Amino acid sequence: MKTICVFGSSSEIIARSYLDTAEELGRALAARGCGVVYGAGRYGIMGAVSRGVRAENGTLIGVSPDFFVDMNVLVQDYGELLLTPTMRERKAVMEDKSDAFVICAGGIGTLEEFFEVITLKQLGRHDKPIILLNTNGFYDPMIDMMEQSVAQHFMSDKVHRLYSVAQSVDEVLEQLDSYKPFGYNKYKA
Repeated sequence: MKTICVFGSSSEIIARSYLDTAEELGRALAARGCGVVYGAGRYGIMGAVSRGVRAENGTLIGVSPDFFVDMNVLVQDYGELLLTPTMRERKAVMEDKSDAFVICAGGIGTLEEFFEVITLKQLGRHDKPIILLNTNGFYDPMIDMMEQSVAQHFMSDKVHRLYSVAQSVDEVLEQLDSYKPFGYNKYKA
């Protein structure tokens, strides 16, 4: 895995433990020679990941819709910054440039990014690892909701094999190293 996409919050008012874990993730990925693709934000988890990558002199690729430039919320002084016309195109660039996805805690945008990459994987558009970094059990309720969807037959229990859950940065690295693609076709039994 050469380039890892990290999705996460842009909020600065979240608990410090989320920011510390994100910075640790950025450091760990850069230290092992992985480039990091992210949403180019300077705040929240995105900013923390970029600080971690910088601390290790790693490769950082920020991808943002151009309307964020005027808001002055982007990291523009380190790494590569790619601008797109829309949020949709932003995600497509991030997905195309990445060999794996790590989803840190986040809000609407982060959740949407997770569900897009897992949907694309379910439809056979990629076979890249998708790892939920479950800091402080943040994703436990969503995992429970997905279990409920399986229990009520809205989705197959095989969907759970399309992603994994890590409780720490070390587990993220282990899961990246041991990843084996899982062929899945939602339209075949």
